[in-house]
Amino acid sequence: MSNTDVKISNIPVKDVGSLVEALSSAYCSMINNGCSMKLMPSVMLWGAPGVGKSQAVRQIAKEIEANTGKRTAVTDVRLLLFNPIDLRGIPTSNADKTLAVWLKPQIFQMDESDDVINLLFLDEISAAPQSVQAAAYQITLDRVVGEHKLPDNCIVIAAGNRITDKSVAFKMPKALANRLLHLEVQVNFDSWKSWAISAGVHPSVVSYLSFRQTALMCFDSSSEELAFATPRSWEMVSNLLNNVNGDAWKISSLIYGLIGMSAGIEFISWCKCYEKLPSMEDVFSGRFYEVPKEPDELYALTSAMTKYASEHKDDVEGLRNSILYANLFPPDFSVMLMKDYMSIEKNFTQTLLRIPEFSRWMQTKGALLNGTF
Repeated sequence: MSNTDVKISNIPVKDVGSLVEALSSAYCSMINNGCSMKLMPSVMLWGAPGVGKSQAVRQIAKEIEANTGKRTAVTDVRLLLFNPIDLRGIPTSNADKTLAVWLKPQIFQMDESDDVINLLFLDEISAAPQSVQAAAYQITLDRVVGEHKLPDNCIVIAAGNRITDKSVAFKMPKALANRLLHLEVQVNFDSWKSWAISAGVHPSVVSYLSFRQTALMCFDSSSEELAFATPRSWEMVSNLLNNVNGDAWKISSLIYGLIGMSAGIEFISWCKCYEKLPSMEDVFSGRFYEVPKEPDELYALTSAMTKYASEHKDDVEGLRNSILYANLFPPDFSVMLMKDYMSIEKNFTQTLLRIPEFSRWMQTKGALLNGTF
C-alpha cells in the first residue's frame, strides 16, 4: 500500500468536493437557522501534503457566501510558525500599572457584524510543537486563548499532515483530538477535475491529467525527492501557464521545479498535442475539422473546447456549434465534453438545456452521461 493510500482508522474519508459539500451544508444550515457557530464542533482535516486541504477551506468560504448572503473573512494561521505567546498576545501593564493585561493578537481582530462569518483556519496544526497544540485546546473547545475570545460568528477549522506522511508532524494529544471533528481528505480525480474547470485551471493541465489520472497525486513519503506532483503543485503549474507563458517548453525548468523532472518531461511532451488542435474560434463558429483519432489528441481537444466555452459562456451560437461538433466524437469523449461543460459553473446546465442541440444530445446520449448503457 502506498502512502497516498494510507487511511487513518475510525474516521470518515472524503474527497475535496464531498468534504466541501458536507461541511458547507452544515454551516449554512446553522447560519440560516440563526445558530451560533460555537455550537458546531471545530473540524480537523487530515491528509497528505498538497492534497487540497487549504483549497477546501477556501471553497467552503465561497459556498457560505453563495448560500447565506453573508460575507466570509478567512484568517489563515500557520501554527508551525507560532509559539504559545504568539497566540495569547504580548503582556503589558493596565492603565493603573497595577496588573498585567494581554494585548490581543492580530488573528483575533475579527468582524463581529451580523452580515459576516469569520473562518479561523489553523493550518499545519500537526506540525506545531505540543506546547502550541496545547494552546489550541482553548481555541477548539472553549473558543478562547487566555483573555481573548472568538466571536460567536466564527468557524474553526484545523488541518495537518498525518504522521505516516513523514512530513513535520507531532502526535496529537488525545485530549486535543477528542475536542475535534475529524475528517481525512484524499484525492479523487473527478472531484478535482470539476473544481479545476470552474477555477480556470489551464486546459493542458486538465487534459493531461484526464489522460493520466494517476499523475495528479504522486506523493511518496519514502522518497527523498523535493519536487513531486500533487493537486497543489499542478495548480501552481497552471498559474505559470496562465500568467507567465502558455508555452510549457519555454518555462520547462520552472515546471520541473514544481512537479519533478520525470513528470515534467512527460507533461511537456503531452503539451505538443495542442499544436495539432483545430482553431477553437473556427470550431465555435461552425467550421468543423476532422475529429482526431488518437486518445491523447481527443483529451486535449475536449479540454481546449471546455476552456473556450468557459470564456464564452454567453455565446449560445458558439456553444450550439460545439455541441454539433461533439456529436462527431467517439461516444465516451462526447460524454466527457458535455460533463465538462456542465462543470463550468454552478447552474450552467440550465443554460445548456436552453440549447436545442444539447437537449437532443441528452435524448440520444443521456444514458451514457449517467453511466448506464
